Amino acid sequence: MREVAWVKAALKDFGAFPQAVQERMKDALAIASLGEKADIAKPMKGLGSGVFEIALPYRSDAYRAVYAVQLGDVIWVIHAFQKKSTSGIATPKREIELVKTRLKRIEEMLR
Repeated sequence: MREVAWVKAALKDFGAFPQAVQERMKDALAIASLGEKADIAKPMKGLGSGVFEIALPYRSDAYRAVYAVQLGDVIWVIHAFQKKSTSGIATPKREIELVKTRLKRIEEMLR
């Protein structure tokens, strides 16, 4: 079982999610820590292998958490946000850019 670490800002945003969403996403992260992939997680395109997005619709909202499994021995939760995009299921570009920035920071920190 691998440890799950959080980018501080991602943990803060995650804490604002409804309790039911947090529980379901924590379950998905626990599955990831065992080396598996939850049914609500999918690879995030364009960010390389090992970066996944947990997508969870809840009531009329959509919640997302992005985690990486390829950064050392730890699973890093990089970003958590409530999706408010009008562009269908696509993740908004600003959210993807934030994930890229945080990924780069973690990689530099681990060197």
